[in-house]
Amino acid sequence: MEESAYLTGQILLALPGIGDPRFERAAIAICAHDEEGALGIGIGHTIDGLGLHELLGQFEIDPGAAPDAPVHFGGPVEPRRGFVLHSTDWGGQDTVDVAGRWALSGTIDVLRAIADGTGPSRWLVALGYAGWSEGQLDAELTRHGWFNVPGDAALLYEIDAERRWEASFATAGIDPRLLASGGGTA
Repeated sequence: MEESAYLTGQILLALPGIGDPRFERAAIAICAHDEEGALGIGIGHTIDGLGLHELLGQFEIDPGAAPDAPVHFGGPVEPRRGFVLHSTDWGGQDTVDVAGRWALSGTIDVLRAIADGTGPSRWLVALGYAGWSEGQLDAELTRHGWFNVPGDAALLYEIDAERRWEASFATAGIDPRLLASGGGTA
């Protein structure tokens, strides 16, 4: 398999001391990264007091079979826009395959399918996203702030949100408690 300079399908982790409180201990599932920019969905923090049932109610969707799962803080861009990261066993009108590891849907059809029990087998819901313009993430990756690990569906669906940051570092054999909060110069 050819190594790509792009991070689509990987997990981007904020290093201690990133310097932006919006991304402190962030774990971001990168869903698109190419020469035009990047888009990721935060998977490391949930929104206090907001569950899936309340979100479905805002769209007048009966929660039906859906558990009242937490809603994730997807990122600071368009915080009222919803996204669902999910297994590749379901596809809707706008579903995007993310490097064969998971899929991303951003329209209401996926919420309806989850509620009626016909949706993807595994999923998480987020509001907002993290976005980078052309070359922005590439430039940020040359400075202290971010670390990436291969995307693993288990990190998305089997680990609680508040543990995903540490668990993602652990996949690379790193204990984040031992990381310095600043970079040096050579």
